Amino acid sequence: MTAGDSGSGSAVRGAGPGAGQGGAGAEAPLRLGRLGRATHPRRPCVLVFAGADPSGGAGIAADIQAIAALGAHALPVITTLTVQDNDRVHAVLPVDPELVLLQARVLIEKSCIDAVKIGIPGSAANARAIAQIITELRAARRAACRGEVQPQFLSVPDAAFTASALGAACADTSEAIVCAAGAAPAMSEAEPPLPAGDDGWPPGAGFAAPPVVLDPVLASGHGDLLSRDDAVSALAPLLPLVTVLTPNGPEAGALSGVTGPGAEIDPLAHARALRAQGCQHVLITGGHGGGDSVINRWYGPARQQSWSWPRLAGGYHGSGCTLASAVAALLAQGWPVAQALARAQGYTHRALAEAFAIAPGQLIPRR
Repeated sequence: MTAGDSGSGSAVRGAGPGAGQGGAGAEAPLRLGRLGRATHPRRPCVLVFAGADPSGGAGIAADIQAIAALGAHALPVITTLTVQDNDRVHAVLPVDPELVLLQARVLIEKSCIDAVKIGIPGSAANARAIAQIITELRAARRAACRGEVQPQFLSVPDAAFTASALGAACADTSEAIVCAAGAAPAMSEAEPPLPAGDDGWPPGAGFAAPPVVLDPVLASGHGDLLSRDDAVSALAPLLPLVTVLTPNGPEAGALSGVTGPGAEIDPLAHARALRAQGCQHVLITGGHGGGDSVINRWYGPARQQSWSWPRLAGGYHGSGCTLASAVAALLAQGWPVAQALARAQGYTHRALAEAFAIAPGQLIPRR
């Protein structure tokens, strides 16, 4: 959750849910099961840990909207209650960590978890609780793969639904992307397999365990604190579990711990340090920089890539939440990391370009 994602817009939104025949909100037709009964297609599910924002612009509200727009379903676990508007955070009240655990465990008992998205934990204790849940999910997945338990986490999203949802929501985003080495790869382009991460599971499509996307919000755009504890230290238990980390420039610098002359403007050094802490992929966004373009840089195990976006005027409430949730929704549906990052940025940039006002101050992305 970003209470004040004040960086100018980066990373664009396709047709909204239900826009036209077979749009993002179009459901696949009913199918007949083995016994001849009508069955419904299953939406991929993203387990979301985030705070509640009464303005509806960031946090869990932003996550739910972005994930739904890209064809997945959010399972929201509230970590923090906040007192905030579309500009400032006035108070933060973390939920008890036991309640965080209870919320998540009830959901994973019954639902297949296809991805995890993390916003603000609100406290170091909540971050440890979230890390515990992710560890339990991965242990259950490994046991299922070995045949030791029923594979309740291994169901596969309905292919027809996934294709129709993504087709409308992101139909034209790849054409808007400008990469350091030219246009973004076409969605049909095969990608080389990437090496396995520290936990043994390869990133990209075919995750053997739910991919984890972390939006490491350290403070609001106005500098308002979003955690009861030191935000950098609180996130430490989560970094080794992260598949994709989506910090802005200042967040990457603070989390990496890299110091020295020019360190604050060296994204490669930050990314290397963050990957050394266990993050498999790091996407450092450039909304807090200057110039007419926003440069987002991806650093992965086997490749690096950058995208350039026209800088949008004004400030936006919840832009970081939108981007990270879009990435999680696409990974939940099996998209390789490179393609998920490209499409999520396109969706987010358009959401910012079409933002609306609810009060003076930061705008709300049209997700």
